[in-house]
Amino acid sequence: MIGFGAPTKAGSEKAHGSPLGLDEIKGARERLGWNWPPFQVPADIGAAWRAAGARSRTTRLAWEQRLASVAPERRAEFERRIAGDLPNDALAAAVRDVKEKLAATPKEIATRVASEQALEALTAAVPEMVGGSADLTGSNNTRPKGTVPFTAANPAGRFIHYGVREHGMASAMNGMALHGGVIPYSGTFLVFSDYARPAIRLAALMSQRVIHVLTHDSIGLGEDGPTHQPVEHLAALRAIPNLLVFRPCDAVETVECWQLALLARTSPSVLALTRQNLPQLRTDVDAENRCAAGAYELLAADGGAARVSLFASGSEVAIAVEARKLLAARGIAARVVSVPCFELFLAAPAAQQRAVVGTAPVRIGIEAAIRQGWDAVIGSDGLFVGMSGFGASGPYKDLYRHFGITPERVVEAAFTKLSTT
Repeated sequence: MIGFGAPTKAGSEKAHGSPLGLDEIKGARERLGWNWPPFQVPADIGAAWRAAGARSRTTRLAWEQRLASVAPERRAEFERRIAGDLPNDALAAAVRDVKEKLAATPKEIATRVASEQALEALTAAVPEMVGGSADLTGSNNTRPKGTVPFTAANPAGRFIHYGVREHGMASAMNGMALHGGVIPYSGTFLVFSDYARPAIRLAALMSQRVIHVLTHDSIGLGEDGPTHQPVEHLAALRAIPNLLVFRPCDAVETVECWQLALLARTSPSVLALTRQNLPQLRTDVDAENRCAAGAYELLAADGGAARVSLFASGSEVAIAVEARKLLAARGIAARVVSVPCFELFLAAPAAQQRAVVGTAPVRIGIEAAIRQGWDAVIGSDGLFVGMSGFGASGPYKDLYRHFGITPERVVEAAFTKLSTT
């Protein structure tokens, strides 16, 4: 019973939303037989608590002795993981290796598949990573080849079958992160982040390194229909303070975003990944992590100053690249800026942000989602090509044409704006 013992407020909403007050507290004390002054702990109760506190002292000291007896190298590895430090050299080498392989043999794959390939290298380099999925393993691609499930009989497993319980999964990962020694990650569809949102928000509030792989990130999932097609979810997640929302445009950006999520020691991360295949737009081996800037110029304007700046994330970066070609064919110089992470971009120094935004008179944002949040990048007078309502059921290419998220629509918007500037 809420407010149990209070004379007039017990069992009432009055005991929920406001302080009991001195009279109710006095009455509750009398009813409950509590005769001691405020903040005084009776001797017998204090003794019981102190005994409970000392109960496991012998066990704790024995554990410390066992740890001290472990070989120095193994003890150092344990202490590294518990402290939350990364094996930075191994991580950097793994990322570099993946990027070199991608440069040697570019791949047109979905970013969810690119994520799985990145995880094969990253989980080998960072052994404290423990993955999972909310019964969507085959769709989320969160189980690298050779990964063994975690079970009661095999606690050495590094993959957890959470079942269809996104909120429970996200909450469990928060607990794992708070305990220390592991870096939890898991997967579901982006639209189902609604179920996990309270736990994702708590991870941000508690500054915990928890990584959510959220696939099927737009109307590009196609035939599953509007119930499964996220349109407002990117904006909703970007609104959570201290949460990093990554939406990579190709396989190279995917491994870079994974690296940044692992490096974000005091922030949870979301990786929003595609179902549909995307071209690999970056084929050079970059020593730096370009996604770390949050946004960067992917393609400069040809033949002088840009008249149009195209900003996009994820699958729509490829649309921006094609629109740039169409504009060039019509004598309009345009540049393409990839925006994999709003939060990192908006945290950058103002001068760096201005350099990325550029001085082109026409700025167009492109994302298969709602506009909310994009004004921070393109300005309130910028144009936006994206969604303003829910999706529909059909092949993803048909849906992009139906909703006007195409290179041709971007070109049309650019010319309309240029004619008035």
